[in-house]
Amino acid sequence: MSGVIAAAPEHRAQEPDFVQPASGSYVLISPCRDEAEYMREALESVINQSIRPARWIIVDDGSKDNTPQILAEYQAKYDWIEIVTRTDRGARAVGPGVIEAFYAGYDRLSLDDYAYLCKLDLDLRLPPRYFEILMARMAANPRIATCSGKAYIEQRGRLVSERHGDDTSLGMTKFYRIACFRAIGGFVRAVMWDGIDCHRCRMNGWTVCSWDEPELRFVHLRPMGSSQQSIYAGRMRHGYGQYFMGTGFAYMTASAVTRLNERPYVIGSLAMLWGWLEAALTGKPRYHDPEFRKFLRHYQWRVLSVGKRRALREIERTKILKANNSPALP
Repeated sequence: MSGVIAAAPEHRAQEPDFVQPASGSYVLISPCRDEAEYMREALESVINQSIRPARWIIVDDGSKDNTPQILAEYQAKYDWIEIVTRTDRGARAVGPGVIEAFYAGYDRLSLDDYAYLCKLDLDLRLPPRYFEILMARMAANPRIATCSGKAYIEQRGRLVSERHGDDTSLGMTKFYRIACFRAIGGFVRAVMWDGIDCHRCRMNGWTVCSWDEPELRFVHLRPMGSSQQSIYAGRMRHGYGQYFMGTGFAYMTASAVTRLNERPYVIGSLAMLWGWLEAALTGKPRYHDPEFRKFLRHYQWRVLSVGKRRALREIERTKILKANNSPALP
């Protein structure tokens, strides 16, 4: 029998009290390990933002390269940058390891002081008005729970999209309204944390989105799905993550087919599919929450049947009708 991992008990959401942002009312948390190759570009792109964060907590998760020295250099220059150092656990750990490091920074914050929170990776180069625009969009639409721009990689002197859907906020720069983040119980400390949170927001009737616009396009200096082992291991990990979250085989197959023309051609899609199949055949643990799994499967079947845009409109319409027919919150 397949094992299961229980959902966090605090996931039942209530309507949050939405907070309008003030300049600088966002905080960043950046888990990192051995990022010396990329992190100066990330650090400089945040420093050069039109609206800087009120605080930036960077969690060094046991780096063995020059990451600690670079972080110390920037912390000495900017008093709003704080470094948290964790002991080396022996290897880079994506997924749950990253979220454990995230919470080492999160636990140092008093979130009542801020409107927004962003989990930010240190292998990115952000455009200068990135956070200003995200805050403006969320202030204009209080139903947005989490959002982001779009990731691009540099290939042969040009930018190539990593092809993320518009119905997600990207895990490497996941910008949250703090009231909504608290209401869903935060990130699960497991693989596919950055998919589960989006669906939980949607279950509560909130909008999850990302925009592909010039001022919101950022460069991902380490391609999505690459891994400390190989890009194929990264794609297999993604397939396992989809299995863990509860994605059905039909939807996983359709997702793999849509990426056949993406490097590495064909093999990358096969690696994703094998990651799902290998997890199913060996009975690996799955994230277990009956309500969540029912919602996810219904959404995915509607996407396959009528397309993603219509499926999202149906969810939004259903949530609005339920809200209108429910008694007011005290």
